[in-house]
Parts: sequence; C-alpha cells; structure tokens
Amino acid sequence: MVAQDMKAIHDSERTLVMGVLNITEDSFSDGGLWLDPAKAKAHGEAMMKDGADIIDIGAESTRPGAKRVSEEDEKSRVLGAVDALVPEGAILSIDTTRASVASVALEHGAQIINDVSGGRLDAELPHVVADHPESLYIVQHWRGWLAGAAGNVPDADTSVYANGVLNDVYDELMAQVDAVLSVGVKPEQVIIDPGLGFSKPGIEHNLPLLAGLERFNATGHPVLVGASRKRFIGAVLAAAGVSEPTMADRDNATAAISALSAEHGAWAVRVHDVARTRDAIAIGSAWRAYSK
Repeated sequence: MVAQDMKAIHDSERTLVMGVLNITEDSFSDGGLWLDPAKAKAHGEAMMKDGADIIDIGAESTRPGAKRVSEEDEKSRVLGAVDALVPEGAILSIDTTRASVASVALEHGAQIINDVSGGRLDAELPHVVADHPESLYIVQHWRGWLAGAAGNVPDADTSVYANGVLNDVYDELMAQVDAVLSVGVKPEQVIIDPGLGFSKPGIEHNLPLLAGLERFNATGHPVLVGASRKRFIGAVLAAAGVSEPTMADRDNATAAISALSAEHGAWAVRVHDVARTRDAIAIGSAWRAYSK
C-alpha cells in the first residue's frame, strides 16, 4: 500500500474498525483458535467481509499472567498471517513490542505497528518505525510489562494515579510520544491509545479515560480505543445486575462503547466482534455528524 493510502487511513474522519486476530495459545477470549495460518487467513477475511478496515495481528498475549513467547515463534506466527492476508488487500496492524518482529512484518507488507509498550519495552522499535516513514505507529500508555494485575489483585505500584487517572495517563502518554518523536518517528505517523486495562484494573481507572476521550483528541493525534471484552466491562455489567457476564454480554457492551467512542471522535476501535461494532459505529458516527 502506498504512503498516500496510509495518510488517508491516518487522517480518516470516519471511525475505523480494527478487528483482532490473536495468533496465540493463551489470549483471554480466543486463545488457540487461529494459530493455524489457514484458519487465521479465513478469520481475517471474514472480519474484512464484516466491515473491518484494519486487521490487528498479535502473536503474544498481553493478558495479566501470560508468558512471553520466543522471538522466533512470534515472528513465525506473525509472518504466517501477514503473508496470507497481504495478497487479499488487507491493511495490517502488528501488535508487537519487539523491534525484530515489527521490522520483518513491515518488510512483508504490514503497514501499522501497534506497540502496547509505546516504545518503552524495546528501545529499537521506534527506530524501526522511523526507518519506514510510510508506516503508522500506535503508541499506547504503558507502565510496565503485563502491569496492573497479578492474580486479579491490582498492583499498587502501577495502578495508583496520584493526580487522577486522566491527568496522569495523559501526561505519561504524551511523554512517550515525545520520546518516539525524538528518535525520528514523524508526528503524522503517530496514533495514540490510552491503554484501557493496562495498569488500570478497575472501573474507576477506565471510565474516566473514555469520558475524557476528547482531551486525547485535542492533541491532534488520532486516538485508538481498545476496550473490547476487557475486565472492567464485565465489572460494569456485574454492577448493573448482569450475573456472570458472558463474552456475548461483553461484546454487546463493547459495541455501546464503540458507538460512544465514534460519537466522541475516536480514530478507530479495536474489537473482537466486527459486525456488531460496524453497526454501532454507524450510529455513533451519524450522531456525531448531526452534532456539529
């Protein structure tokens, strides 16, 4: 895909749908389902048919307590999916914190790097993005590898926000953006993500970020919202009286968040259930259009 096409993606005024393709053994909701490249390709194509604008490929789970996969295994899994989906015309985002994986994926035709560490875990990763000026770089708020929960108990070292979660996440995320820009990543490559659920185990950590979405929009960088099936959604539903919320319940709630995110100007939402989200975003985007 040429650089002009990626600029159109970066500058999209329509909220985009990013479909999750987990090529992992232990992801929270769909681990093990898409490890086979043929199955990964079929699922990616199905999400594109359902309305996904971007397919986000991840070969290493970021759920609390997950074990890291080897670098070679991650590369192999990612490339199997990339090589299968590039010929189908897919716009591919690679969910990785490793520079080596990002580099080889971009060389094979991926266009976006989704780094949940926002450049903090592998200092070479922003340099890889800078060396591919046609690519986009999602910089997520990050306080540490798999931080924020251990055995479902919040980690006080990473989930305490002295100045309020919105203020601290905003300041820390902007510092991460400044750091990647300082090594050559261009402002027009950057997309920001407040990192829902990362070092943010509770409702009180995540809802202020969603309610404060327009503060992130005001930076001028597009904003990705990744709420899909997160623990805090289950907590909200349970507090509302839903007994033992299922994944379907969480997908319904995710669609509601997606509609609100679109209404508040999110660049994209990262989700597992693309079809349900597509319809929700259509409503949220229409609402926003008539609110101007």
